[in-house]
Amino acid sequence: MLIVITGVSGTGKTTVGSDIADTLGLPFYDADNFHPAENIEKMSLGFPLNDEDRLPWLQTLADLLTKSEQTDGAVLACSALKESYRELLKVQENIFWIHLKGDRELIWRRMLARKNHYMKASMLDSQFATWEEPNYGLKLNICKTPEEMLAEALKYLGVPMRSDK
Repeated sequence: MLIVITGVSGTGKTTVGSDIADTLGLPFYDADNFHPAENIEKMSLGFPLNDEDRLPWLQTLADLLTKSEQTDGAVLACSALKESYRELLKVQENIFWIHLKGDRELIWRRMLARKNHYMKASMLDSQFATWEEPNYGLKLNICKTPEEMLAEALKYLGVPMRSDK
């Protein structure tokens, strides 16, 4: 099972993705950990990435998904803001897509509260400007609790919620 969690920075992709991965016993990958040093430096300086910057990173992530497909699967948290980016990640037809959505002000407050993250809150507007909302997959509103979001995601995936979660 391959699951990709998308959304602008600050929506909780890592939290939701790692909760799903823990529940399903799958590896979890945060796409942020796969950026080349040049991308991290650029974002650390407050500059948004362009398509050219993202292409090698997205190819690395697609390769990771392809390798994960050979085992039990994986959960990947990745902004994947444009449809063209999601097409690159679509290494098989039956990927489960979960798109996190929320109010800009809530996301802004979350980003301001983050410490030691290279993605600056000031770049949020560029993420919203780039975001191409997909018309497939689960659209998950981030105003819910992590537990509610996990339950909704598991329902979408066709997996019963364990009572110890």
